[in-house]
Amino acid sequence: MKTIKDWASDDRPREKMIAKGAESLSNAELMAILIGSGIPGISAVDLMRQILGDYNDSLKLLGRATLKDLMKYKGMGEAKAITVLAACQLAQRRLSENVHEKKRISSSRDVYDFFLPLMQDLSIEECHLLLLRQNLTVIGETLLSKGGITGTAVDIRLAMKRAILSDAPVVALCHNHPSGSTNPSTQDDHLTHELFQACRLMNIHLLDHVILADGDFYSYSENGRLQ
Repeated sequence: MKTIKDWASDDRPREKMIAKGAESLSNAELMAILIGSGIPGISAVDLMRQILGDYNDSLKLLGRATLKDLMKYKGMGEAKAITVLAACQLAQRRLSENVHEKKRISSSRDVYDFFLPLMQDLSIEECHLLLLRQNLTVIGETLLSKGGITGTAVDIRLAMKRAILSDAPVVALCHNHPSGSTNPSTQDDHLTHELFQACRLMNIHLLDHVILADGDFYSYSENGRLQ
Protein backbone atom coordinates (compact mmCIF):
# COMPACT_ATOMS: atom_id res chain seq x y z
CA MET A 1 0.00 0.00 0.00
CA LYS A 2 1.24 3.49 -0.80
CA THR A 3 2.56 5.72 1.97
CA ILE A 4 2.27 9.51 2.03
CA LYS A 5 5.71 9.72 0.41
CA ASP A 6 4.28 7.90 -2.62
CA TRP A 7 1.43 10.36 -3.06
CA ALA A 8 1.43 13.14 -5.61
CA SER A 9 3.11 16.19 -4.07
CA ASP A 10 -0.15 18.18 -4.21
CA ASP A 11 -1.82 15.55 -2.01
CA ARG A 12 0.86 15.38 0.69
CA PRO A 13 -0.24 17.37 3.76
CA ARG A 14 2.98 19.35 4.23
CA GLU A 15 3.37 20.20 0.55
CA LYS A 16 -0.34 20.99 0.30
CA MET A 17 -0.07 23.35 3.24
CA ILE A 18 2.92 25.13 1.70
CA ALA A 19 1.21 25.49 -1.66
CA LYS A 20 -2.37 26.22 -0.61
CA GLY A 21 -2.29 27.25 3.06
CA ALA A 22 -3.37 25.53 6.27
CA GLU A 23 -7.04 26.29 5.62
CA SER A 24 -7.00 23.92 2.62
CA LEU A 25 -6.20 20.89 4.80
CA SER A 26 -8.76 18.67 6.48
CA ASN A 27 -8.61 18.04 10.22
CA ALA A 28 -7.12 14.60 9.54
CA GLU A 29 -4.40 16.09 7.33
CA LEU A 30 -3.52 18.72 9.94
CA MET A 31 -3.32 16.09 12.67
CA ALA A 32 -1.25 13.86 10.37
CA ILE A 33 1.36 16.61 10.12
CA LEU A 34 1.56 16.69 13.91
CA ILE A 35 1.90 12.96 14.52
CA GLY A 36 4.40 12.67 11.65
CA SER A 37 3.92 9.08 10.56
CA GLY A 38 1.60 6.13 10.51
CA ILE A 39 2.56 2.47 10.39
CA PRO A 40 3.19 0.05 7.50
CA GLY A 41 -0.01 -0.12 5.51
CA ILE A 42 -1.65 2.85 7.25
CA SER A 43 -0.56 6.42 6.52
CA ALA A 44 -0.69 9.13 9.17
CA VAL A 45 -3.65 10.69 7.33
CA ASP A 46 -5.56 7.39 7.21
CA LEU A 47 -4.85 6.81 10.90
CA MET A 48 -6.22 10.22 11.83
CA ARG A 49 -9.22 9.77 9.51
CA GLN A 50 -10.02 6.54 11.33
CA ILE A 51 -9.72 8.12 14.76
CA LEU A 52 -11.65 11.27 13.86
CA GLY A 53 -14.33 9.13 12.24
CA ASP A 54 -14.89 7.38 15.55
CA TYR A 55 -15.37 10.79 17.15
CA ASN A 56 -17.88 11.99 14.54
CA ASP A 57 -15.16 14.12 12.90
CA SER A 58 -15.42 16.46 15.89
CA LEU A 59 -12.31 18.00 17.42
CA LYS A 60 -14.41 18.87 20.46
CA LEU A 61 -15.26 15.21 21.04
CA LEU A 62 -11.69 14.17 20.28
CA GLY A 63 -10.49 16.59 22.95
CA ARG A 64 -12.47 14.64 25.52
CA ALA A 65 -10.57 11.44 24.80
CA THR A 66 -7.95 10.14 27.21
CA LEU A 67 -4.47 8.89 26.42
CA LYS A 68 -5.75 5.38 27.04
CA ASP A 69 -8.60 5.90 24.55
CA LEU A 70 -6.24 7.01 21.77
CA MET A 71 -3.59 4.43 22.45
CA LYS A 72 -6.09 1.67 21.65
CA TYR A 73 -5.57 2.46 17.96
CA LYS A 74 -2.85 0.54 16.18
CA GLY A 75 -0.05 2.95 15.38
CA MET A 76 -1.03 5.49 18.04
CA GLY A 77 1.61 5.31 20.74
CA GLU A 78 1.88 7.47 23.81
CA ALA A 79 3.89 10.24 22.12
CA LYS A 80 1.41 10.59 19.25
CA ALA A 81 -1.58 10.46 21.58
CA ILE A 82 -0.05 13.22 23.71
CA THR A 83 0.53 15.30 20.58
CA VAL A 84 -3.10 14.95 19.49
CA LEU A 85 -4.49 15.90 22.89
CA ALA A 86 -2.02 18.79 23.18
CA ALA A 87 -3.25 20.11 19.83
CA CYS A 88 -6.88 19.92 21.01
CA GLN A 89 -5.95 21.75 24.20
CA LEU A 90 -4.19 24.50 22.25
CA ALA A 91 -7.29 24.96 20.10
CA GLN A 92 -9.34 25.26 23.27
CA ARG A 93 -6.99 27.86 24.74
CA ARG A 94 -7.09 29.90 21.56
CA LEU A 95 -10.88 30.09 21.92
CA SER A 96 -10.39 31.15 25.53
CA GLU A 97 -8.09 33.97 24.49
CA ASN A 98 -10.68 35.27 22.05
CA VAL A 99 -13.34 35.27 24.78
CA HIS A 100 -11.03 36.89 27.35
CA GLU A 101 -10.50 39.82 24.99
CA LYS A 102 -14.12 40.76 25.61
CA LYS A 103 -14.02 43.91 27.71
CA ARG A 104 -17.30 43.60 29.57
CA ILE A 105 -19.48 40.84 31.04
CA SER A 106 -23.04 42.13 31.15
CA SER A 107 -25.27 39.10 30.66
CA SER A 108 -25.70 35.42 31.42
CA ARG A 109 -24.71 34.66 27.84
CA ASP A 110 -21.44 36.53 28.39
CA VAL A 111 -20.67 34.37 31.43
CA TYR A 112 -21.48 31.24 29.42
CA ASP A 113 -19.34 32.36 26.48
CA PHE A 114 -16.44 33.14 28.82
CA PHE A 115 -16.37 29.71 30.43
CA LEU A 116 -17.42 27.52 27.49
CA PRO A 117 -13.89 27.08 26.03
CA LEU A 118 -12.57 26.20 29.50
CA MET A 119 -15.27 23.75 30.51
CA GLN A 120 -17.02 22.28 27.47
CA ASP A 121 -14.79 19.19 27.26
CA LEU A 122 -14.64 18.34 30.96
CA SER A 123 -15.76 14.88 32.07
CA ILE A 124 -16.00 15.96 35.73
CA GLU A 125 -17.65 18.93 37.41
CA GLU A 126 -15.67 22.10 38.04
CA CYS A 127 -16.83 25.29 39.68
CA HIS A 128 -15.23 28.62 38.77
CA LEU A 129 -15.64 32.14 40.08
CA LEU A 130 -15.50 35.05 37.63
CA LEU A 131 -14.04 38.19 39.22
CA LEU A 132 -15.28 41.52 37.86
CA ARG A 133 -14.71 45.21 38.38
CA GLN A 134 -17.53 47.61 39.14
CA ASN A 135 -17.90 48.35 35.40
CA LEU A 136 -18.16 44.57 34.77
CA THR A 137 -14.81 44.24 33.02
CA VAL A 138 -12.91 41.04 33.81
CA ILE A 139 -10.27 40.91 36.51
CA GLY A 140 -9.84 37.16 36.14
CA GLU A 141 -11.31 33.79 37.05
CA THR A 142 -10.43 31.22 39.65
CA LEU A 143 -11.14 27.52 40.14
CA LEU A 144 -13.01 26.92 43.36
CA SER A 145 -13.42 23.15 43.19
CA LYS A 146 -13.44 20.09 41.00
CA GLY A 147 -15.05 16.76 41.67
CA GLY A 148 -16.92 13.86 40.22
CA ILE A 149 -19.42 13.41 37.42
CA THR A 150 -22.44 14.36 39.52
CA GLY A 151 -21.18 17.10 41.79
CA THR A 152 -18.43 19.04 43.51
CA ALA A 153 -18.26 20.74 46.90
CA VAL A 154 -17.66 24.49 46.99
CA ASP A 155 -16.24 26.31 50.01
CA ILE A 156 -18.13 29.63 50.24
CA ARG A 157 -15.35 31.08 52.42
CA LEU A 158 -12.81 30.38 49.68
CA ALA A 159 -15.01 32.15 47.13
CA MET A 160 -15.24 35.22 49.36
CA LYS A 161 -11.50 35.15 50.04
CA ARG A 162 -10.70 35.08 46.32
CA ALA A 163 -13.10 37.97 45.63
CA ILE A 164 -11.73 40.11 48.47
CA LEU A 165 -8.07 39.49 47.62
CA SER A 166 -8.80 40.42 44.00
CA ASP A 167 -10.71 43.57 44.99
CA ALA A 168 -13.66 42.29 42.97
CA PRO A 169 -16.92 44.09 43.83
CA VAL A 170 -18.84 41.86 41.40
CA VAL A 171 -18.61 38.09 40.90
CA ALA A 172 -20.35 35.40 38.87
CA LEU A 173 -20.33 31.67 39.56
CA CYS A 174 -20.21 29.03 36.84
CA HIS A 175 -20.07 25.27 36.98
CA ASN A 176 -20.60 22.54 34.41
CA HIS A 177 -22.86 19.50 34.23
CA PRO A 178 -21.01 16.70 32.39
CA SER A 179 -24.34 14.89 32.04
CA GLY A 180 -25.42 17.50 29.49
CA SER A 181 -28.47 18.56 31.50
CA THR A 182 -28.74 22.18 32.59
CA ASN A 183 -31.38 21.48 35.24
CA PRO A 184 -30.18 22.76 38.62
CA SER A 185 -30.00 20.28 41.47
CA THR A 186 -30.98 20.82 45.08
CA GLN A 187 -27.27 21.11 45.83
CA ASP A 188 -26.96 23.82 43.15
CA ASP A 189 -29.87 25.72 44.68
CA HIS A 190 -28.29 25.51 48.14
CA LEU A 191 -24.93 26.70 46.82
CA THR A 192 -26.53 29.67 45.06
CA HIS A 193 -28.42 30.71 48.19
CA GLU A 194 -25.35 30.40 50.42
CA LEU A 195 -23.16 32.38 48.02
CA PHE A 196 -25.82 35.07 47.58
CA GLN A 197 -26.08 35.53 51.35
CA ALA A 198 -22.30 35.64 51.77
CA CYS A 199 -21.91 38.17 48.96
CA ARG A 200 -24.63 40.39 50.43
CA LEU A 201 -22.89 40.31 53.81
CA MET A 202 -19.57 41.33 52.21
CA ASN A 203 -21.18 43.99 49.98
CA ILE A 204 -20.25 42.05 46.83
CA HIS A 205 -22.72 41.81 43.96
CA LEU A 206 -23.42 38.27 42.72
CA LEU A 207 -24.15 38.82 39.04
CA ASP A 208 -25.24 35.27 38.26
CA HIS A 209 -24.78 31.56 38.77
CA VAL A 210 -24.61 29.83 35.40
CA ILE A 211 -24.82 26.07 34.89
CA LEU A 212 -23.02 25.15 31.71
CA ALA A 213 -23.69 22.11 29.55
CA ASP A 214 -22.73 21.28 25.99
CA GLY A 215 -24.39 23.93 23.83
CA ASP A 216 -26.75 25.27 26.48
CA PHE A 217 -26.85 26.89 29.91
CA TYR A 218 -29.10 27.70 32.86
CA SER A 219 -29.03 31.12 34.51
CA TYR A 220 -30.28 31.68 38.05
CA SER A 221 -30.47 35.39 37.31
CA GLU A 222 -32.54 35.04 34.13
CA ASN A 223 -34.90 32.68 35.95
CA GLY A 224 -35.39 35.08 38.86
CA ARG A 225 -33.83 32.70 41.34
CA LEU A 226 -30.82 34.68 42.52
CA GLN A 227 -31.56 34.91 46.23
